[in-house]
Amino acid sequence: MKSHLQRGASAALSSFVTAALTIELADELVDGATGAAWPYLQADLHLNYTQIGLLLGLPAVFANIVEPALGLLADAGYRRQIVLGGGVAFALALGLTAMAGNFWGLLISLLLFYPASGAFVSLTQATWMDAEPARQEQNMARWTLAGSIGNVVGPLLVGAAVAFGAGWRAVFGVLAVLSLIALLLIWRVPGSAQEMHAPRTSLMETLRHAFQSLRRPPVIDSLLLLETSNFMLDLFRAFLALYLVDAAHTTLAQAALALALLTGVGLLGDTLIIPLLEKISGVAFVKWSAALVTLFFVAFLLLPGLGWKMVCVALIGLFTSGWHAVLQARLYQLLPDRGGTVMALSSITGMLGAAVPPLLGVLADRYGVQNALWLLALGPLTLVWRLPAMTFRR
Repeated sequence: MKSHLQRGASAALSSFVTAALTIELADELVDGATGAAWPYLQADLHLNYTQIGLLLGLPAVFANIVEPALGLLADAGYRRQIVLGGGVAFALALGLTAMAGNFWGLLISLLLFYPASGAFVSLTQATWMDAEPARQEQNMARWTLAGSIGNVVGPLLVGAAVAFGAGWRAVFGVLAVLSLIALLLIWRVPGSAQEMHAPRTSLMETLRHAFQSLRRPPVIDSLLLLETSNFMLDLFRAFLALYLVDAAHTTLAQAALALALLTGVGLLGDTLIIPLLEKISGVAFVKWSAALVTLFFVAFLLLPGLGWKMVCVALIGLFTSGWHAVLQARLYQLLPDRGGTVMALSSITGMLGAAVPPLLGVLADRYGVQNALWLLALGPLTLVWRLPAMTFRR
């Protein structure tokens, strides 16, 4: 009887992991497609850099206000309801993006999409990490690999849609349908599989634990390092195509190729990092690769010619592989069985990160995108400074 129950629990967890990886794939398909679509959005909706910065920053600020409550409610026993509701809002937001006709329409869709992604995607990740605490670093690497596949395919979808005359709107319409499929998969997973590792505590107790965690220096340090690591991850990817078109004077097709190269090499790196993390310390890898990425990024900004810039883009994509997986797992390890609290605290510090895109947009409008992007070098430099020195071998 016990063996039968164990097999049932294992099957439920396996179904949940499949659904979770599908959700992450869908989310990063959106992210990859959006990064490649920005030049088309800029042209079709007549956006300036300040507006682009606001579109990247304001929804993130709004999500960071909403998500702490969602995370704490999840740890208080409402995880499944929040994930499913987030999935519905996720699909609706993509449909609104496909229909956006101006800055305000796009802003409304993104204001819905960002917190929906937190509820649908981030809480699904948190549930998986709570379910297998002994393999958080490795499972985060698997999660990141699924996302990297989406980031590679997303720009290709935009390129194919534009080439065949369908345009960027069709891409977001298709992604809305795909997100509904991901929602169906997670809905079919038994509720017990999604909540078997969620703590059963009152909302007040969950809130008290969150405030206590915020007073722990290692937790604060881990939260801030996650935000600064994003400088060379999502932020670099978001501004890459715009930088190449406006500062390096490439064509839209060449900019899309660079974005595909960044994500393609990143996919290779995310594939290689999974077995590598079985043998080496993830923290040591991130610390030393951050030093190399700083050099590659400086070379990217200074070296003339598209060829050299492409080489630097490829090296950045390769050596940033594993950053998010390792740093996120490090935070989960500090707060075991509190995945919702991890999401809540990440959203609070995420408000600092959300201020960066609008700042970059304003600086790019005033001083040029070439000069504005120097701010991103602070990301890897902070990782080198703050991560502890560790030996490579586990």
